[in-house]
Amino acid sequence: MLQAMAQFMGQVRGRKATFDSDRVVMSGGATGAQETLAFCLANPGEAFLVPTPYYPAFDRDCCWRSGIKLLPIECHSFNDFRLTEEALVSAYDAARRQGIRVKGILITNPSNPLGTITDRGTLAMLATFATEHRIHLVCDEIYAGSVFAKPEYVSIAEVIERDVPGCNRDLIHIVYSLSKDFGLPGFRVGIIYSYNDAVVACARRMSSFGLVSSQTQYFLARMLSDEEFIGHFLKESTRRLAARHERFTSGLREVGIGCLRGNAGLFTWMDLRGMLREKTPEAELELWRVIIHKVKLNVSPGTSFHCREPGWFRVCHANMDDETMEVALDRIRGFVRQHQRRAKAERWAAKGQLRLSLPRHGAAAAASPYLALSSPMSLLSPQSPMVHAAS
Repeated sequence: MLQAMAQFMGQVRGRKATFDSDRVVMSGGATGAQETLAFCLANPGEAFLVPTPYYPAFDRDCCWRSGIKLLPIECHSFNDFRLTEEALVSAYDAARRQGIRVKGILITNPSNPLGTITDRGTLAMLATFATEHRIHLVCDEIYAGSVFAKPEYVSIAEVIERDVPGCNRDLIHIVYSLSKDFGLPGFRVGIIYSYNDAVVACARRMSSFGLVSSQTQYFLARMLSDEEFIGHFLKESTRRLAARHERFTSGLREVGIGCLRGNAGLFTWMDLRGMLREKTPEAELELWRVIIHKVKLNVSPGTSFHCREPGWFRVCHANMDDETMEVALDRIRGFVRQHQRRAKAERWAAKGQLRLSLPRHGAAAAASPYLALSSPMSLLSPQSPMVHAAS
């Protein structure tokens, strides 16, 4: 299984990096892999720096049992949430001033929730920074095989081989899993790939607490060794992801809703800042509750990803069939159009050009301008699985 996984990791990354099967450690999903690395690399009270917004389950995976801390590297929408050296240095220095020992940097590439990749230059900067400050760099590459548009994906493994020859490889670690690229979360197959012999040895001992069954390993080894099948699978998967992403984002553009320009992953980073009653986390959560309870769509608010700019939402659009996605789009567009009509009417009323008498919908309507919308159920298809799930 280890040889098949090393071969597969190289195939997914376009043969631009090589992987040694002796450095592959199996784990119970990426969750187990992240926790194992946290135990191996840091002590309780020490910290990893993480660019925001970031996958919220990292707080559980890395911190709950290990006792380490995750400290944000603040990224912003004005440059599409790209990680800069200035932001990294600022976060590192702030932690040091607080007396917190920084043991590493944790990134996701491609990013969850942004759906974007980290460019070669940024990866080289991170590897150089890690070497100079003798801290670890953990790259979660769980969506490496789900990049569906240019620019092409670049792995940290390729960067340290080609771009940063002086990098201290003992500080570089990769997390991977079959959960996303192959849609096999129930198999619980995670991977730690470390260039550090001591970490590999320690992680292999700790893997006893999250073993992948021998039957699962046998089945997957046979599948991953079939390079022709894997090639066809990845090509078709990325084709479908590209088509779905384009359909979903174009559907949102019809009602003026923008998204961060993404090229990877199973989701879209949707911009609803214009629909907030005010630019606060509380207003974002208020809007989120309306989307969940009234519009009946399961989206995730940016605050759950530690995003400091209210109004961004992650929408997973690849975990449903085409018909269900169209239902979801209809609900979003219907909701946005009603919001736009209401906002326009209120602007006219504020100018004294139109006097409105809007119906009240109980006490909640007075507290939230969104809850005065009529029920979106009239927009829904009775065949939608989301309707059944909510009933």
